[in-house]
Formats: sequence, C-alpha cells, structure tokens
Amino acid sequence: MAKKDDKTNAMRLLDQKKISYEHLSLENAEGLSGEEIASKLSEDPAQAFKTLVTTGKTGAHYVFVIPVAAELDLKKAASAVSEKSIEMLKQKDLLPLTGYVHGGCSPIGMKKFFTTIIDASAQTFHEIYFSAGKVGHQVKISVGDIEKIIRVSFVDIKK
Repeated sequence: MAKKDDKTNAMRLLDQKKISYEHLSLENAEGLSGEEIASKLSEDPAQAFKTLVTTGKTGAHYVFVIPVAAELDLKKAASAVSEKSIEMLKQKDLLPLTGYVHGGCSPIGMKKFFTTIIDASAQTFHEIYFSAGKVGHQVKISVGDIEKIIRVSFVDIKK
C-alpha cells in the first residue's frame, strides 16, 4: 500500500470500506496512453481499464469503464443507460464535475455518484486495473469488490 500522503481519494475510499487493492505507480506518466502505462507496469492490457465520462441527450452524466485498448461504442453505451444518444464530456468539464483530471479519472471517489457501466469483458478476469485517481497511479482490484464500493452494471459497451 502507498504512503499516507500518496493516497488518492479512490484509495482512501477503498481503505475505508476495507477493500483489498494493490497500488501501482509510474513516474512521468503524463501524456502516455493507457496501453503505454499498462505496458510499463507489466499489466495485461486486456485487464487495464480506462474511465470515460459522458453526457446523455437528457443532460445526465454517465461513467463507462472499458479496456484501455478499446473504443467506447456510443450506440451500445447509450442503449445501456436508456438514452437516445451520448457524447463524451468535454475535457474542461471533467475536473469540476468529477474532481479528477484527464488521464487520472477513477470510477471510484468522484464528487457525485453517476450511473457506472463496466464493459462485460471485465467479468472474464478475477482482477482488473484502473486509475487510482491520479495520472500514473493505478489500483488493481478484484472485480467482485468493485460492486462493494460503487453500484455498477456489466454490459458489452466497446467497439
């Protein structure tokens, strides 16, 4: 586990709920893709996930978590949350809405709860990696434990 001052909001919440995780970090990760970070951390890219925040036609916000090498299928994603259409949230709106910056957005510990959908492929693994809430920081967590901290659905949402 990380030193106390290295803890992100996501890690503090995992600690509070007594959920086991592994913290991985990478220096100088700014500007690297999720695939590059996974490679440098010796993670299986299929088990490394990225967090995407969207806005639906109704104005509601949704969080989608997909493998780093995949692309979000906007039609499947909209269908998963019963919206006519969705679009990616503008980067400038990410920090004020979630409390996280681009490249360091975690599905755990956002300012507010948003409907969260994780790609169904996550269920083929015992553990997955995703951002710990800071660029270059990841948490490795049991897929079953994710549901203990946030309400999620598992749906096929990638292209």
